[in-house]
Order: sequence, then structure tokens, then C-alpha cells
Amino acid sequence: MSKPAELTDRNALEMHRMRALSAPAFFLLEDTADEIQERLNEVNRVFKTEAVVAPFPNFWATHFPTAKVVPDEDLLDFEPEAHDLIVDGLSLHWSNDPVGQLIQIRRALRPDGLFLGAVFGGQTLHELRSCLAEAEIFLAGGLSPRIAPMGEIRDLGAILQRAGFALPVADTSVKTVSYRSAFHLMKDLRAMGETNALAQRRKTIPPKALFAEAAKIYAQKYSMADGRIPATFEIVYLTGWAPDESQQKPLRPGSAKARLADALGTTETPVSD
Repeated sequence: MSKPAELTDRNALEMHRMRALSAPAFFLLEDTADEIQERLNEVNRVFKTEAVVAPFPNFWATHFPTAKVVPDEDLLDFEPEAHDLIVDGLSLHWSNDPVGQLIQIRRALRPDGLFLGAVFGGQTLHELRSCLAEAEIFLAGGLSPRIAPMGEIRDLGAILQRAGFALPVADTSVKTVSYRSAFHLMKDLRAMGETNALAQRRKTIPPKALFAEAAKIYAQKYSMADGRIPATFEIVYLTGWAPDESQQKPLRPGSAKARLADALGTTETPVSD
């Protein structure tokens, strides 16, 4: 069986991340780390063997000082059942095999261990994507891969189940950031380490006219009253537990001992043929 084509050029991705460290823009990471901490505070559990899967280890070590920080490579540096909590910090969209990576995380959790991940959702940068596509079609008559694919919340929740997690939950948070222009947005993306590292990207330098045209289209289509432009970042939070016998189980269909109509104080009406 042939090996599937890789999504991400890991060498390019690491170069982009190293470049970002010179003048980082980590405001989304800050918001995400704070949100993850808030969610963990709501869990009635003390975690003793934490791990974080993410780039920028110094950043995550500040927020999780006792955790092992593991690079988000295709093969994760984990021992089986070594951790009671594993966090994924906005890196899963660059994975060549998201389901396989989640399976590795689940195997690295002890029974009843918690996984809490944050991943960019499908609405992220939808404005920039559409403007780049329109500009490239206008100038070159075709499209090339420029932004990593990002899953919809339903699909992301489904891969938790495929990876074998119990009690999977996915919910979303949308943040809109305003910029003076598309060029200022793209500067921030470079400072996040989130520029194009797709393996199938065009390796030649894109024409300057492409980004100028995209910026013009962006301003025409999306300018707000103050002249700035919005950029959408959707972050999907994934929660799942390593299976354990102590966890609650769904009831068998038809095993209910009370009628819903009685609980609601209403009369049950049969559905006519």
C-alpha cells in the first residue's frame, strides 16, 4: 500500500516557527492557554503527570510549569499510560495524521485520564482564504494551496470517537481581530509561525501583485466602519477521556423506567400512519 501524501512540510513549518520567535505574536496562544486553565479548574480532579503537545515549549512551560512539553511531530514522544492529563495547544491542524496523533495521545493517558485540546476550526481566516483565492484566480487563472485545512466542529468531534476517547465533547469559540490592512494580518501570521507550510504549496516565490490584489479585495469586501478589516479565528476545544470502567455508561435503548410525557406533565399523542 502506498504511503499517503503528506499535508505538512515539517522543515518549512519549523523554519517558520523559529522565525516567529524573533518577534512573536502569541495573543491567540495566551487566550487559548487561559481558556484551557479555566476549563481545567472546573474539573474536580488534581492532575499529577501533565503533558502538553505543542510548538513553542518555553511558552507552554510558563503556563504548565510541571508538564512535559512534547513537540507536535508525527510520532509523539510518549510512553504508554504515562500521563493523567494531556493538552494539545493549537497544533493539530498541522498534523499529517490527526486521528493517528489522537490515538497516540489516548494511549499515553492512564485509564480515566483527560485530553483537552484546542484546534483551529473551519471558520478561521475565511476572509483571507476567499480573498487570496479570488486574487489568484484573477491573476493566474487557478489556485494553489495557501492555508492549512481546518475541520468543522462536527468532524473534529467525530475524530475523538474514532481515536477511542470516551465521553467526547467539542465546542467552539470565535474571536474576531481587527487589522489596519491584510498586510498587517499577514505580518501577525508570520509572527505566530502560521504561514504556509503545506507540502503541496508552490515552491516558487509568489508575485507581489498577488498579495496586493488580495489586500485590495479584502478591503473592498470586508472593511468595517472605521476602515479596518476583520479576521476570524475559530478555536474548537476538544475534550475526551481515556476509557475506564469507572466512567458513566449510556443506558441501553428501551431501558427507561419512566415516561417522558409523565415527567413533562403532558399527554402522549401517537403518531398517525
